[in-house]
Amino acid sequence: MRWGILGAAKFARQHMGPAIHAARGAELAALATSDPVKAAPFQAFAPGLEVFTDYDALLASPDINAVYIPLPNHLHVPWTIKALEAGKHVLCEKPITLKAGEFDALIAARDTAGKLAAEGFMIAHHPQFQRARDLVQSGAIGKLCHVDAAFSFNNSADTDNIRQDPSKGGGGLRDIGVYTFGGARFVTGAEPEVIQHADLTLENGVDVIARVAAQFPGFSYAAMVSMRMFTRQYIAFHGDQGLLTLTCPFNANVFGQAELVLETEGTTRVHERWPGVNHYVLQVENFEAAARGEAEYPCPLEFSRGTQQMMDMVFAAGGNDDG
Repeated sequence: MRWGILGAAKFARQHMGPAIHAARGAELAALATSDPVKAAPFQAFAPGLEVFTDYDALLASPDINAVYIPLPNHLHVPWTIKALEAGKHVLCEKPITLKAGEFDALIAARDTAGKLAAEGFMIAHHPQFQRARDLVQSGAIGKLCHVDAAFSFNNSADTDNIRQDPSKGGGGLRDIGVYTFGGARFVTGAEPEVIQHADLTLENGVDVIARVAAQFPGFSYAAMVSMRMFTRQYIAFHGDQGLLTLTCPFNANVFGQAELVLETEGTTRVHERWPGVNHYVLQVENFEAAARGEAEYPCPLEFSRGTQQMMDMVFAAGGNDDG
């Protein structure tokens, strides 16, 4: 499958561009950027890359089968729909929408085009999370009682970062809350019943700290997400017969090594590790297999809508319905 990228974003340059280039069966064939100078780092690892100075021109190319969209959050929906209407499969960065209601238009466009469209929720492709899901849902920790998660970094000095811009869908929850929310949903297969507490600290109209408590069917949930705290990431699933902890659950190979620790009665401790597994590459390979009709995609738009619905609930509970 021949891929094109809309926009020379830093994340695309550092992670998804190389992942597309490395994935089996995939070819990074094109990049659209208004500044051709920004194409040079991509051409360094993808020789022969065709450079377009216009997004629509790339979408019109018959040589491109799929596009990856790393544009600012507020542009995700319109460009995903444009790409689908152009007959391309679409992998779009998270959050693919800013409101759950926007998924109706995306799903309709996907179904009309007969192409695959999905949000870039890479953790669902990592064996760490797939193993955690199997353990929790098979009863390895007994009855699940509580899930707690944390994801933080401090970008206070990076004042020009789009995460700081409310007009572009910025904020910590939309950037990394999708992982603390979606990770819990993916592993448990459950949806939140009610948001019991949402304490949002805002700066310049975006959330920079969020403390969330929720009730799921049969278990409680607590999460902290921040763009103003020292780097941390963690998620744990606490049952009545065991504890499952994932270290480095969200940025494998960047924050650290993806590991899983299962503790059960009698101080039994199982420690599993996945050194070097690249979930971005796995995401591209799974996307291509699903686009060819060879496998189900681990996190279709319907799954991503559930995470955005939880996000909407948190914003409403925190008195910030506009997000």
